[in-house]
Amino acid sequence: MADFTQNRSVFIKILFVAIPVIIIIRLLFLQVFDIGGYKQQSLGQAIYMKKVYAPRGIIYDRKNKVLMNNSIVYDLVVEPKKINADFDSLYLCKLINVSIEDLRHQIKKVIIRNGWQKPSAIYKNLSPTAVARLQENLYDFSGIDLVEHAERNFNYNCGGSIFGYINEVSESQLQNEKYASYQKGDYIGINGLENYYEDELKGKSGVQYLLRDVKQRIQGPYKDGTLDSAATPGNALQLYLDADLQKLTEKMMANKLGSAIAIDPKTGGILAFASGPSFDPKLLTGSNKGNNLSKMLNDATKPLFLRPIQAKYPPGSTFKPLTALVALDEGVITPDYGFACTGGYSLCGRRIACTHNGQGHARNLAYAIANSCNSYFCHIFRLAIDSKKYDNVHVGLEKWHQYMNDFGLGRQMGIDIPHENSGNIPDSSYFNRIYNENWNSCNMAILGMGQGEVEMTPLQMANSMCLIANRGSYFIPHFVRAINGNSNHPALKKYLTPKVVAHIADSSFEYVIGGMQAVVDEGTGKIAHMDDVIVCAKTGTAQNERMINGVRVKLQNHSMFVAFAPRQNPRIAVAVCIENAGYGASWAGPIASLMIEQYLKDSITEKRKPLLKKMEDAKIIPNYTYILDSLDKRTARAKEAMKHISADSLKRANKIKDSLKRREDLAIGAYLFRKFYLKK
Repeated sequence: MADFTQNRSVFIKILFVAIPVIIIIRLLFLQVFDIGGYKQQSLGQAIYMKKVYAPRGIIYDRKNKVLMNNSIVYDLVVEPKKINADFDSLYLCKLINVSIEDLRHQIKKVIIRNGWQKPSAIYKNLSPTAVARLQENLYDFSGIDLVEHAERNFNYNCGGSIFGYINEVSESQLQNEKYASYQKGDYIGINGLENYYEDELKGKSGVQYLLRDVKQRIQGPYKDGTLDSAATPGNALQLYLDADLQKLTEKMMANKLGSAIAIDPKTGGILAFASGPSFDPKLLTGSNKGNNLSKMLNDATKPLFLRPIQAKYPPGSTFKPLTALVALDEGVITPDYGFACTGGYSLCGRRIACTHNGQGHARNLAYAIANSCNSYFCHIFRLAIDSKKYDNVHVGLEKWHQYMNDFGLGRQMGIDIPHENSGNIPDSSYFNRIYNENWNSCNMAILGMGQGEVEMTPLQMANSMCLIANRGSYFIPHFVRAINGNSNHPALKKYLTPKVVAHIADSSFEYVIGGMQAVVDEGTGKIAHMDDVIVCAKTGTAQNERMINGVRVKLQNHSMFVAFAPRQNPRIAVAVCIENAGYGASWAGPIASLMIEQYLKDSITEKRKPLLKKMEDAKIIPNYTYILDSLDKRTARAKEAMKHISADSLKRANKIKDSLKRREDLAIGAYLFRKFYLKK
């Protein structure tokens, strides 16, 4: 009995010591070592970690005018798991002016997409009134929060095709290792400069710790904000772009399909970059961004298609100065070389028409350029690739192809916005496939006049003017001049070194430039003449054909114009393409000349303002109705003729059937053209 009493006493003593020890150890693990994450869970209930989004970098023009900055907007974010039973949906709907049905639909949609756990934005870019109401009453709604982020502001309402836009990072992007640093709710650049310079513009987000009570209401900063980290704004971009020139150019490109580009030859800096039709960049901001984007994607005129870098055209006669440079450098002609053109080129068995037939219009290189003689340039192209220094025409064409690559053609140039097209420069392997290796210079003579398989983007056309203006060198065209004031920033390194075509003599360039000055002074480009500035230019009228269901249909020609000015110490090079507008001097020429005047003089003279108004008011959106109606009428006539075929006229009937088949193909093509090009 005594032993039992003694043992019980010892047990009780041990128990009194063990229980406090166990409690202390448990508290130690909970509060110090945080086994099981309880500390974090408790902190998560008491402390709200709010992400502070960094404002994106500001974008300036060449004169430090602010083109794009930021404003703070708010999204309504819901965390479904925290919505409790007494959640007043009707009151919330009243505060933000939406219907209860729409609220339920939006919450259901995010639950299906992201589950119960993830916070998701259900209404973006709330109105200032809704934000003010919610901020006063937010504590009444568990599971609801206002999240702020920066939205882009455009101060000049221009440059939509340059800047791109920002959007919330998508689920597919978040699964890509490239975007490992992004989280749901972050914004990312889409297209344009916003995309290309994303790493520079995005900045670094900060964190704000806020203390909450048991009802999840914000009570103030946690630990007086000592743990907070401020957001770091993105880097500023200064562009070469001239805001006044850009705005003027976009006005002239309104209601037209095409491109207008201006480049500083000394730097490769892009001074203006307009894609027609242009659009107000504000359409891709705000709560209606999605609807506006959808409308533009479905617009038959394709406003989101960046024609300056994505469209490719036969350059037409704007290509002839390059043909001349190759012929001079190859030594197959001299500047005095002439060609007897009487209105066409017939040395290859088929006649290639020329717009001139008067005597002497191609008596030397300068005259041939000024009068844009097709025969002359078809012939000197053949002389270059048939040169006796090469074993055969295949080798000669490869040499020509190398010239074109040196000029920046047939490949992407590397401009600092995405989706650039490379254009097309055919080589011997291409013609081997087409002609089964049985071809000669006559099969491609029209390449010399900028037709046939050669295709250039408007950017490449403008850059070819930089090459000539600089007498044999160019910089990769680019928009950004400096990042945070640093023009030697590593991201700009590739734009600082010129590309040099050293083997072409300066004298060859001077001969070609002399002909281009004659284009403006006395030739096809007089529209670009300026009294106190020497302008060198080349007009172009590019043939425009489309394959419609296997049938080649000829449409209205494209109006082309390229130029640079002044002749000595050039400051601007331009290329303008107006689709389906006819001769180069009719529409592209005036627009290019007004761009040059605006940039060099900062204004348009009074006597030229009527011309400016004419360009701004002109509507040259193509109308193919006359072609489609013609095709339909021809098909109807053929079908009617079939009804009157006698049984004994089998041979004649088969001929008409064949004719009908061809015409029906055209009609089918017309239907497809309506449906997919005109969106009718």
